[in-house]
Amino acid sequence: MKRSEVATKYKWDLESIYKTDEDWEKDFADIKSRMGELSAFEGKLNDIDTVRRFFVLSDDIDCKLSRLYAYAHMRKDENSALAKYVGMTDRAMQVYSAFSAESSFASPELISKSEEFLQELASHPSLVDYDYSIKELIRKKKHVLSDKEEKLMSMASVPLGGFKDIFGMADNVDLPLGTISVDGKKVQLTHGKYSQCLQHKDQSVRGKAFKTYYNSYEKLLNIICSTYAGSVKKDNFYARARGYNNCLEMKMYNENVPTAVYDNLLACVNKNLPILHKYVALRKKVLGLDTLNMYDMYVSVASADISVEFEEAFEIVKNGLAPLGKEYSELLQTAKDERWMDVYETENKRSGAYSSGSYGTKPFVLLNYSKTTHDVFTIAHELGHSIHSYYSEKNQPYPKSSYEIFVAEVASTVNEVLLLKHLISKAEDKELKKFLLSYYLDMFRTTLFRQTMFAEFEKIAHDADDNGQALTVDYLNGEYYALNKKYYGKSVQHNKQIAFEWARIPHFYTSFYVYKYATGITSAVTIANNILKDKSYVDRYKSFLSAGSSASPYDILKITGVDLAKSEPFEVAMQEFADTLAQLEELYED
Repeated sequence: MKRSEVATKYKWDLESIYKTDEDWEKDFADIKSRMGELSAFEGKLNDIDTVRRFFVLSDDIDCKLSRLYAYAHMRKDENSALAKYVGMTDRAMQVYSAFSAESSFASPELISKSEEFLQELASHPSLVDYDYSIKELIRKKKHVLSDKEEKLMSMASVPLGGFKDIFGMADNVDLPLGTISVDGKKVQLTHGKYSQCLQHKDQSVRGKAFKTYYNSYEKLLNIICSTYAGSVKKDNFYARARGYNNCLEMKMYNENVPTAVYDNLLACVNKNLPILHKYVALRKKVLGLDTLNMYDMYVSVASADISVEFEEAFEIVKNGLAPLGKEYSELLQTAKDERWMDVYETENKRSGAYSSGSYGTKPFVLLNYSKTTHDVFTIAHELGHSIHSYYSEKNQPYPKSSYEIFVAEVASTVNEVLLLKHLISKAEDKELKKFLLSYYLDMFRTTLFRQTMFAEFEKIAHDADDNGQALTVDYLNGEYYALNKKYYGKSVQHNKQIAFEWARIPHFYTSFYVYKYATGITSAVTIANNILKDKSYVDRYKSFLSAGSSASPYDILKITGVDLAKSEPFEVAMQEFADTLAQLEELYED
């Protein structure tokens, strides 16, 4: 479908950012001409007024740059074939890079000041919008090295920073993905096509896709292993150089999240793996397979689906999120009426979905709605991000308006959980109810259990390197294969190729990141249950949505009553998984 064929009400209102491209060009020229103003402050951040003026100038430029980039990249995503917007996006990124370079002196210069001076900055009324970020400089000060050492660390960052790019080239360019036959047609595998094939009803198609896909990785396994081993060594080098006990401690400290959160996640998930094994056994039984393979884990165990037009899907989402109250419901309607969303797939439009925008713009949502259950939940998920952004920006000044990654998936997942619980409670058709319950269980399996398995693998790899173990293909394959067997249990055939699934996970090159997906759904379950039990809890939840980055993400999450340094939220999530599984088992026994 061409974009011109889509009704205006289903296209996002980017004209509210810039009425014309010419207006964008004026702002771009203005910002570019002001970049030199920043460097004038270098070496002069010695008093409160100078620091304040630098922060205000930096934020003004940063905010306008964010607006420029938001407009350009969303225009590009409407139609990636339009060279004009590809160029505008690249130009915005180039100026962003220049801005980062021009202002890069500030943090090192400030962190080198005495703690007394920084405390004075943090407590001064004129810098109240920056108090948390200044306190973070103070907290991290003990891990800052001498000027000479910091210069060496900065110089090392370029040669040590390429492992992710090397993997990206191997994974997206050099990977020799083959072809398979699907329904009598020859299909060239891609990462996306592979995912689709794993959901095919014919087990032989799933098997062919799996073997062909992993055969491709096996051919590059040595180079990928060397790349990942180098990335792990880089992580551990930085941790040791900055005086941390290990890389995990460094990562958690930099996020201002207790390491106990990571430890709790691994411990609680491992304790409850028998429940996952029970679900895997049910999948095997329901699918009627003599052998359940790892490539059979993504096909649905129920044949129902929610296939409705967008208007009906939106009403389903609104009804499902009604427990969040009148104000939240009105915001959902505003998102539709004021065109936050770009709804339909069109020619050359970016695939997938996201929430985007900048401070002072609408919190836009890109969709590619195509009448599937997943697409209905995507509406709820992405609007969860956008309304989180709306509340944070409405209630926080620009320096505190962006929430951290640690809490970024909470609001979106709360929406999915609320919508699922609503649909399950209303489902009268037995097959639909089976489908919804299995959908929920698979959310847990892929987001909580699988991401925790990834998180455990990362810890094993980093600890092994710290202890002098060579990260060879055989070692990494062996550790990953053992984890796969531990997590999925005896009801599934642990196909030999699954041993090197680790070699295809791009998130491993941003170490100790994936655990946040698992803690996100863990937090969302407790929050959703509290919303459904107590109407007054919604105000507490809105305080969380409104907090931005005004405190540590761990403390902000605690506003909801969820303390991930304790075991309770994880136990609640595991009980939810067990209860949902019991409901599904009961339906299959009837």
